[in-house]
Amino acid sequence: MSPAEKRAVEFLIELLREYSPFGQEGPASDLILGEMAELGIRAKRDEVGNVIGEVGSGAHPALLLCGHMDTVPGFIPVRMEGGALYGRGAVDAKSSLASMILSAGALAEEGIDGRIIVACVVDEEGEGRGIKNLMKGRLDVDYAIFGEPSGVSNVTIGYKGSMRIILRVGTEPGHSSAPWLFENAIERAFELWGAFKDFHLPGEDLGSKFYSITSCLMKIRGGSDSTSVPSECDLTIDLRFPPQISIEAIFSKAEELVDKFEGEHPRVSVDLEFGDITKPFEADRRSPLVRALSWAIRTTLGKQPTLLRKTGTADLNVLAEILRIPMVAYGPGDSRLDHTPHERIDIREYLDSIKVYKAAIRRLFELHHAESGEGVP
Repeated sequence: MSPAEKRAVEFLIELLREYSPFGQEGPASDLILGEMAELGIRAKRDEVGNVIGEVGSGAHPALLLCGHMDTVPGFIPVRMEGGALYGRGAVDAKSSLASMILSAGALAEEGIDGRIIVACVVDEEGEGRGIKNLMKGRLDVDYAIFGEPSGVSNVTIGYKGSMRIILRVGTEPGHSSAPWLFENAIERAFELWGAFKDFHLPGEDLGSKFYSITSCLMKIRGGSDSTSVPSECDLTIDLRFPPQISIEAIFSKAEELVDKFEGEHPRVSVDLEFGDITKPFEADRRSPLVRALSWAIRTTLGKQPTLLRKTGTADLNVLAEILRIPMVAYGPGDSRLDHTPHERIDIREYLDSIKVYKAAIRRLFELHHAESGEGVP
């Protein structure tokens, strides 16, 4: 292992030791600010706690590298075992964040013909305060890569959208000693959930997990300890939808299901509410950004890249609503380990991702200059 690789591993270990569940990112941000200063990255902390670093010069091309410092709660002792580094955030997503910081630092030292902004945001696992504050600024960038685990030889080009649906089912209250006289709100709510569980629309590909709609019952609240038939029950549903399905079509279908249910159960009322909505995203696989990362994976690792479309959402979805630029997600790690007590990163994969980032950024800037008529790569 070279001195640079040893330092890269040491930095990731230090970052993992700074336990930083959302809302407690301060010590991790202090560490990152110090590391950026050593690497020659111009850095500052904004009003919500994001750390923003910048290298290079000029207006264009400009690349945003965005990762998050926070993790879900649940401390995992940091340890090295069998070539893997264990710790909360090892996969989601401190190894990606460290890779972006170190690759930007290396390119700053070597010199680049463009500008890189490294945004280390807070609260990605919470309410997204970090990315929302970043969006308030005037981000004049041409491309964006989000540091999320794709696996070192894969690039994530798609994320599904998400929508919270709240159903409030109401019935007339009555005594539980005569349940046959009254409608039970909990029982009727479960019947209504059955209709929403099979929520589908024209245009879906039911054979694809990405291009189809899925629904998950997240929360149930209803009933009491008194001797009465439950007269209220609230359901919260997490619905995930692909890019080809419009939000308006989902609204219309949900209202149709509720109207049909109330027509079949005249003694039951249903209030329908739509909560947080995140739009889906799918990148153009022919964009310079996808081509640059694919080229870097082939030339650096000798592997054929796989373009992934994921069923979750990320900060990328949020920024994509504001900036109409090429975006993807890339980073080391197996996303199946996200949020689990077994979270770990293969050290070789982490080190390889730094090489891929460096090669991809150089290639991206070359392609940008070539396709804008400024030169041929």
